[in-house]
Amino acid sequence: MSDDHVDPTPPEEPVPAPQHPAQQSPAQQSPAQQSPAQQGEDKRDRSARGSRPDKPAPAALARLKVLAGPVGGVLSAAVLAAATGGLVAAAALSPQSPGSRPLDAPLAAVPAGSSVGSCPGPARLFEATPVGTDPQFSPESATAKSAVNAVVLSSSAGELPGSRLATLTGNTLVELAKAVPGSASAAPKPPAGPAATPPALKAGVVPQRAVDAATVLSADPQGNQQPSAGAVMSYTADDGDLGGTAAAPCQQPANDLWLVGANTAVGRTSVLNLSNASGTPATVSLDLFGAQGAIRAPGSRGLLVAPGSTRSIILAGLAPGQEQLSVRVRSDGGPVSAIIQQSVLRGLVPGGVDFISPGTAPATRQTISGLDIQDPAGLAALTTKVGFADAKPALQITVPGAADAVVEVKLFGRDGQKPLPGGGVVTAKAGAVTEVSLAGVPAGHYTLAASSDVSFAAAARVTRGLKADAPVDFGWAPSSARLGSQHIVPVPATGARFLMFGAPEGRATISYAPITADGKVRAAATADIAGGTTATVKIPGDVDGSPLVGYLVSAAGEAAYGALLLEQDGKADVASIPVAPGAAGRQQVPVTLGY
Repeated sequence: MSDDHVDPTPPEEPVPAPQHPAQQSPAQQSPAQQSPAQQGEDKRDRSARGSRPDKPAPAALARLKVLAGPVGGVLSAAVLAAATGGLVAAAALSPQSPGSRPLDAPLAAVPAGSSVGSCPGPARLFEATPVGTDPQFSPESATAKSAVNAVVLSSSAGELPGSRLATLTGNTLVELAKAVPGSASAAPKPPAGPAATPPALKAGVVPQRAVDAATVLSADPQGNQQPSAGAVMSYTADDGDLGGTAAAPCQQPANDLWLVGANTAVGRTSVLNLSNASGTPATVSLDLFGAQGAIRAPGSRGLLVAPGSTRSIILAGLAPGQEQLSVRVRSDGGPVSAIIQQSVLRGLVPGGVDFISPGTAPATRQTISGLDIQDPAGLAALTTKVGFADAKPALQITVPGAADAVVEVKLFGRDGQKPLPGGGVVTAKAGAVTEVSLAGVPAGHYTLAASSDVSFAAAARVTRGLKADAPVDFGWAPSSARLGSQHIVPVPATGARFLMFGAPEGRATISYAPITADGKVRAAATADIAGGTTATVKIPGDVDGSPLVGYLVSAAGEAAYGALLLEQDGKADVASIPVAPGAAGRQQVPVTLGY
């Protein structure tokens, strides 16, 4: 296969057809299909193994193959062996021959691993006109500031997990709490005495830590549960070509990521940053989608990202002149984090900067919160000027499959649904990126819901600034997952900050408890959100004199979605960050049987 071949979906391994009982070996037959002699031999064999009838023989265990992906020394998959005591769940494969025994498809129950959040480094400016895909960066502007804000939540017993903010290579920058030996599997200690008051939750915090490179927030598991933790990297600059505000959540590394919103047209710069926080090399392949379809790009396959390193790729070297560009990142080996540094320069006037974060995987329903739309009359006047067509709010839809998607788009504001000027129904071309304008609706905060019978990925662009001769800014809001319990929302220290929650379908109740710099989790407030509306909470600078560093957010009722909106007072700056998924507990991973 040549480097320029684009295959948006990985090939599937063939599943062998089920055998008729007459073709099966005695070991594959059910007791009802075996002869009395075979049944007796089977019983003797099980007795010799000293195991239950459904337990695999040692030879079969030796053939179990499980993919393992350590991230920063943390087991992200499982190696199933007899000594681990892993649980196996059975699932029947279909179709089956009449009277045949269902074939076990084992799932290994594995303990929860550490919480790992990979944070991008600061925005960087090119030193000169780039050639190819490898960038050369110049120093930051005099006013540029980059900082990480991190929060790690204690267990219900009030004990903080071992946690730290470190460089990609593992050098500790800040230790939030020391690791406690044996805490990964130890159950939380109950309060002493029958009437003892449960200890209060507390938090380990990193408030506004200045950084000059990519970092990693990690927190050790407690009581076989993944801890609740989160971090955000924020960037601001008042001058230079990268003036504006950009922010991104510190993401859990993965092997398959979707990023929507890149632009490689004239005056637009897209740099894909791939970071590998694990101890395993990662081989990355990129699938590129433009407005006209999939893009065959030599050099987009077999990109090696060494452990503890970041690799930067200029997307214009792979797909030049693309006003709408989506990137799928697939990694073999170690999982990676991916972020696109997107910037705009219109002549000599900065047009903004942002970090494009991965959204949820393609699905038939996508929801995006954290949208701030400006005055429609001002937007209409600005976007008619040359070079400002992308200074308006818009939704971009990427359809990776072979069938077009008819997508219905709905916007929900404070008072309910607002009709889109174009009607809200669009046909998105298969294998391509389609843009839908969101201009024309009244100014305000919105949640967007899109649905189709064909899977698609999505992200929405928001903008700030209405003057062509002054700096403007933009931000990309990716699609996000439904809110559950115990989401950590770190909050940068500067600017105007808002929590936004949307409930597209039915009534939802949101609980949000402030977390302050002294490590206290304060009393929670509650927002009751009617179905089909969006609610906004303005974030204060402090609570009882202690600076606010984050929130603990939980949701109940119908599906709700959340985001953190960042703006700068008196400036045309904007960034939107989705609320990250909550912590995971014990999970099951598929085990591949090989012979």
